[in-house]
Amino acid sequence: MTPYTIRRATISDAAVIADHRVRMFRDMGQVPSETLAATLLTESTPALAAWLRDGSYIHWLAVDRRDQVIAGAGAQIKEQLPRISQDGTRIVTGPLPLVVNVYTESDWRGQGVARALMVVVMAWATGEGCDRVVLHASDAGRHLYESLGFVATNEMRWSPAPAPPSGRTGA
Repeated sequence: MTPYTIRRATISDAAVIADHRVRMFRDMGQVPSETLAATLLTESTPALAAWLRDGSYIHWLAVDRRDQVIAGAGAQIKEQLPRISQDGTRIVTGPLPLVVNVYTESDWRGQGVARALMVVVMAWATGEGCDRVVLHASDAGRHLYESLGFVATNEMRWSPAPAPPSGRTGA
């Protein structure tokens, strides 16, 4: 018997999910200051609550025997234009789940909790008729996702140049 259970998150879990989100980015070295961490937490909590409420975000939590949250994984449901299915046999018109906010408390890492959560996410996506699931893997999570059958794709990213400090004009 596993020492945890997995349950679907509710709106009341938004603050826990937001806290995991901040800690996930901190673990990846993407939180340059405590001020930005606090702002990310403050802004993520109501956004997650709203998305959980309207169904555009779904999240699962692993909880221990004392009902303490030990890990979580979510999927942002993104509407997509019609596309050719992954297997090339049909047109898919449904949304595309983007897995986000996968986080495991440090004491529980390496025990299969994130894997169990991802299996739940993948089973949910299959049950919903999704032809694919996408995510952006951290270096720490890449091996797990590859072992579950995720493959690297051709995604690229562009970011606009930062705006010049106020009072300066371009060229």
